[in-house]
Amino acid sequence: MIPPIASRFVAGETAAEALEHVESLNDRNVSAILNLLGEHYHERAPADADAETYRTLVSDITDAHVDACLSVKPSQIGLGVGADVFEENLGRIVEAAAAEDVFVWVDMEDHGTTDATLDAYERYARKYDGGVGVCVQANLRRTGEDLARLADVPGKVRLVKGAYDEPGEVAYRNKADVNERYRQHLEYMFREFDRGVAVGSHDPAMIEYARELHEEYGTPFEFQMLMGVREDAQFDLAADYDVYQYVPYGGKWFQYFSRRMTERRENLLFGLRAILGR
Repeated sequence: MIPPIASRFVAGETAAEALEHVESLNDRNVSAILNLLGEHYHERAPADADAETYRTLVSDITDAHVDACLSVKPSQIGLGVGADVFEENLGRIVEAAAAEDVFVWVDMEDHGTTDATLDAYERYARKYDGGVGVCVQANLRRTGEDLARLADVPGKVRLVKGAYDEPGEVAYRNKADVNERYRQHLEYMFREFDRGVAVGSHDPAMIEYARELHEEYGTPFEFQMLMGVREDAQFDLAADYDVYQYVPYGGKWFQYFSRRMTERRENLLFGLRAILGR
């Protein structure tokens, strides 16, 4: 049984529990991004098993008639085994999802995974004409160049500030610098992208800036936020904009919760503010 402090951020241990949460979100005009918890596998068997679970989840979404898509982590579906294993399993998931018109997001992990993640994303976004999205992180120094590469790829891109504790030679570590890069990258995306922008932020200032950019450029976009964080704001925004909630579920909830809370001091403070409703 998931304790209350974790159940705020995790939708349950089973797909059925997660889909019940999705139904409650849909009732309030919020869509869902479902993520089966699991990452950093270094053997093929668990990576293949989770990839197959994602393929089953596609059918579950279709059968439940809910508004939901998927999000997968590269290290969960084989990147720790090899880039070829990751691409193979991602291809199997995207193939199943495309057959049911279910969108697939590819999460971004630490900076060492960026090249393999972007290569796989571009391959399948082009093959399936935009049925795939990828996450990029504003704190990485390389992100401006990555966005220029992705501007003409027929998929969606989610911009987040970045949760990983990256070294200074590859990432901006000062909060003000990261915020400035986020604003710069967001403006570039609204100006240059035409297939949709995903604003992955709970920051009221960035949310307001996205609204302003949409008014200026007219680019289609959506807000994406985490389960358990500023949910009142999510429901308020859903009255006027497309809003997606990132919904983790599965038996590995303790690892997810503890790792997210401890990998960076900022994450711990962020989680405490969410629990306190701030």
